[in-house]
Amino acid sequence: MGTRTRRTLGAALVAAAGLFAPGAWAEEPRVTCTATLSGRRVLARSEAFAFLSAELDRLVRLGMAGKLEVELTLWKRRALWFNTRVDGARLTQVIVFTREGYVLDGRPLPAGPATLELERVAWTLEARPEEGERLIVQVEVKLNVVTAASLGRMASWLSRTEGAGETDRSVVTGTLLRTVAEDLSQRASGRCDVTPPT
Repeated sequence: MGTRTRRTLGAALVAAAGLFAPGAWAEEPRVTCTATLSGRRVLARSEAFAFLSAELDRLVRLGMAGKLEVELTLWKRRALWFNTRVDGARLTQVIVFTREGYVLDGRPLPAGPATLELERVAWTLEARPEEGERLIVQVEVKLNVVTAASLGRMASWLSRTEGAGETDRSVVTGTLLRTVAEDLSQRASGRCDVTPPT
């Protein structure tokens, strides 16, 4: 067997091992929601699944807080035209790790962070929807554990640079910090139809 063949075989073996590594089959973050209509009131409940990857879980366990930014939008579906935005809400929830385990906005998560039940949102419509009118809820969730600013402070601390603030960094450094922070975040979106109560 020649050197070239061994290298090719070695590269193929490394690539195959990468495919079977535990992180390669990790579950992607996803969001689900349910929304109900009762009279003029719409109540939306959403859940986020698999948002803490191994890296983010390690950072939260080391004491960093994870900030969940949740945006919910209520839309009126229109046939053959753009949907109409009816209302929206933005929420920020914090996940931390304590001696007792994970906590989301002060609520313990006894089953761990795999399923995060997010805060419910209620809207009151101006009028009851007409017969045949369809409403949908769009949910977007982003989890940030590390931000570009916190990475910059950490880099300044590690390099022992006194007084190096946000303005002292170059454009390249700022872009690099934002890229690394974006790599250490998770995002997902989902939607659901608003259903009448059963």
